[in-house]
Amino acid sequence: MTTELIEEAPDARQQLDLERALEAIFMVADEPQGLVTLATTLGRPVAAVRQTIERLVDDYDGVGGSVRRGFELREVAGGWRLYVRSDYDQVVRDFVLTENPSKLSQAALETLSVIAYKQPITRSAIASIRAVNVDSVVRTLLGRGLITEVSTDGETGAIYYGTTDLLLTQLGLNSLDELPRISPLLADGAEGFDDQFH
Repeated sequence: MTTELIEEAPDARQQLDLERALEAIFMVADEPQGLVTLATTLGRPVAAVRQTIERLVDDYDGVGGSVRRGFELREVAGGWRLYVRSDYDQVVRDFVLTENPSKLSQAALETLSVIAYKQPITRSAIASIRAVNVDSVVRTLLGRGLITEVSTDGETGAIYYGTTDLLLTQLGLNSLDELPRISPLLADGAEGFDDQFH
């Protein structure tokens, strides 16, 4: 009997390790994570990852007597991601608006500008325009309610972001059409050009 327990222990540990590893990934992931990507990252069979995700979903949902969490693990666009449970949307919104009144950073303002003018736009497209990683800034803007997930690309699972009515309210605008045009603010490259060739 002792031998059986010793033989079973590594599997039980591996199962728990896989659950914890998946939780860690879901905590930092901004995009839905597909089973194959997760299995490859963790070096585990797809079937094992699928079964572990199913256990986590049940656990978070309070199935089998566990406590129902304020978040849920949801399948979206062929991948899995953690979301605030809809029951607590208002609580989170109130928290964000009252507890985070601080001004936006320069990086957040720049990212918000890119989204406002180019929406709908993916996180990778924003990063390409800004030439920096924008993961944490996008999370901040989502948390502040200034941007929202507009749609998801059916093929890639990439999430498209757009601005919210809260941003319009904060800017005192009725619609995005009232945003100032960028072209008059940008140099046209002609400065010094005439001097060089005359």
